[in-house]
Amino acid sequence: MPATLIPAPDVTPRPAHRDGNVLRWLAAYTSSMVGDSVYYIALSWAAVQAGSPSQAGLVMAAGALPRAVLMLGGGVIADRLGPRSVVIGSDVVRCAAVLAVAALLFLTSPGLWPLAVLALVFGAVDAVFVPAVGALPARVTSRDQLARVQGMRGLGIRFASVVGGPLGGFGVAVGGSAAAFGLAGLLIAVSVPLLVSVRIREVPADDGTPGAQGTAWSELTAGLRYIRGHRVLAPLMLAIALGDLGFVGPLNVGLTLLADERGWGAAGMGWMLAGFGVGAGAASLLLTVRGRLPHAGRVAAYTIIAGSVAIGALAQAPSIAVAVGTALLVGLLAGLSGAMCGALLQTQADPAYLGRVTAVASLVSLGFAPLSMPLSAAAIGKWGTGPVFVVSAAVCGLGGVVALCVRDLRRAELPK
Repeated sequence: MPATLIPAPDVTPRPAHRDGNVLRWLAAYTSSMVGDSVYYIALSWAAVQAGSPSQAGLVMAAGALPRAVLMLGGGVIADRLGPRSVVIGSDVVRCAAVLAVAALLFLTSPGLWPLAVLALVFGAVDAVFVPAVGALPARVTSRDQLARVQGMRGLGIRFASVVGGPLGGFGVAVGGSAAAFGLAGLLIAVSVPLLVSVRIREVPADDGTPGAQGTAWSELTAGLRYIRGHRVLAPLMLAIALGDLGFVGPLNVGLTLLADERGWGAAGMGWMLAGFGVGAGAASLLLTVRGRLPHAGRVAAYTIIAGSVAIGALAQAPSIAVAVGTALLVGLLAGLSGAMCGALLQTQADPAYLGRVTAVASLVSLGFAPLSMPLSAAAIGKWGTGPVFVVSAAVCGLGGVVALCVRDLRRAELPK
């Protein structure tokens, strides 16, 4: 059932990072994300223990297909039912599925099939969870606080990535995969009562368009037409697509191959990833404290372009120390550009379409951009890291060029 809307004042009486309502939302989101991190550790460990490395790889990849195929439909559901209801329902389903597999592993050794089913269920639920999560901040705070909320969300993601791995490893060490899955389920479960306690603002549509009309297909096509005809959102989607296509490959595959090529080893790769994480965390902290940055469109464009230059420079680093410093700069610039793009999506989109807008942006990042990873790996194997990082940087930089060349996006501002 749709969530009950509890009217809140149009003007937030205090900044988002001092607003108890927003902090409850952040706690729920962070707990869910930590649970996700523990889940992936548990799934990978259980799959490796139950099958061959190739079979484990298939299990880990099983969730990607339903997530990509169903993502746009998930945006329609988020707009129809309301993002909070969808997030709560998604967390309940994910929690139940994880705990069921934990119980099954505790009682018996069922092999790979329950792990594959769990991965498929997680991927399908993610298809509705991700758009709803993206649409929810606009319902828990005022428009002028959305950039700060994006920073807070970034801090939650960084916290989950730092804490989730050790927690998952601890669970596996104490009680095997069953204990790790149980821990993941409990962490996801914590988010549900917190979300129930969050007050939801009524956000009127800019043009009076109802949130749910017609069939699901007609709503989906209406959302796509809305994005295509929007003077800011359409070029912003293109900028995000190009930026992620040029960024995902070097970060997820290229760093490993760069460390191997230079003889820096796994430790070197870890230090570069740590540098990136510190930079991204610093960007999130800056936005959390400062709140709003002026000239959001220009900031997004310039940070995408500067980040692309840093990506190209990373492969030319003469030492691990320089590489770590460059990775930190990449993280800082990527964090700022990502937060600005996210805040612009939140504030430029008509609330009636926000779930579908988020779904398209998420599909670009989570569905299409990862396709660059195998291409990057194959290209590095043939030509080395230097040329491939430069080409990736050029693709990423095109996103910033698009943002600069389109006047409405370049001049876009966040609400004061």
